[in-house]
Amino acid sequence: MSGPPPTEAAPSFDLSFEPSHGTAVRVADNVERLTVNNPGPFTFHGTNSYIVGGREVAVIDPGPDDETHFQALMAALEGRTVSHILVSHTHRDHSPLAGRLKAATGALLVAEGPHRASRPLHDGEANPFAESSDMGFVPDIAVGEGDVIEGDGWRLQALLTPGHTANHAAFALDGTGIVFSADHVMAWATSIVAPPDGSMRDYMASLDRLLARDDRIYFPGHGGPVADPPAFLRGLRAHRRMRERAVLERIRSGDRLIGDMVRAIYRDTDPRLHGAAALSVLAHLEDLVDKGLVTTDGPARLAGVYTAA
Repeated sequence: MSGPPPTEAAPSFDLSFEPSHGTAVRVADNVERLTVNNPGPFTFHGTNSYIVGGREVAVIDPGPDDETHFQALMAALEGRTVSHILVSHTHRDHSPLAGRLKAATGALLVAEGPHRASRPLHDGEANPFAESSDMGFVPDIAVGEGDVIEGDGWRLQALLTPGHTANHAAFALDGTGIVFSADHVMAWATSIVAPPDGSMRDYMASLDRLLARDDRIYFPGHGGPVADPPAFLRGLRAHRRMRERAVLERIRSGDRLIGDMVRAIYRDTDPRLHGAAALSVLAHLEDLVDKGLVTTDGPARLAGVYTAA
């Protein structure tokens, strides 16, 4: 007999990460992590680049166009052949250095595709993440779900995980239980889902796809590893569902504008982060409108007026 389903509780975030900027750190057999010194509210201690393999390697997420990080990567790669450069998504903290690294190594660029929004912009709408997106990146190899990139002694399988961006992909290292989860799942915080760049419906579906797998550990784009992926994924899903309920409750209590919802739901959050919080609320509202639980005066947008259906 099977037992009761696992209880879904909010995730326990882990802030105990030592970035070791400029130094390649071995995190698993044939896997090294090198963290960029670009800390910030969305990057934690910096972006993690990963080197996978032995004498012939792949680099995952080379990072921003940062000279110090480029030199550190080249030092870590000395004496080895780089066959592929894999990019999880095209935000400027992950992909811009890929072109320079390709020029230096001759490696092929691999990603789901160029940057694109998760949906078309509404009339008069601006993409708040437009300046954060690497619009010039074009992969040599565009991967679909389950496609495999392999080299000498390693095989990386693409797991398409849209939500944070439309072109977000994670990569599973065959035979190890390791997934490079980039910004979709991180141990230190939830990933920002900001329309039109991101989509909450896509993000939740991507969580469910990963929950159908049985992986051992995640190495994310920022911060330290996720040691128990199934439990953590259930926690992330519970957190997002809790936030959705909070948004719906605010509307049923009479809030009509996103700003009012943010001030109530995020009353204990630094007001400087309320702009990002408003985008997260918008992501939930788009999903709630699609589900028929909320109505609005036109397309779901930051300036919209919302009521319960």
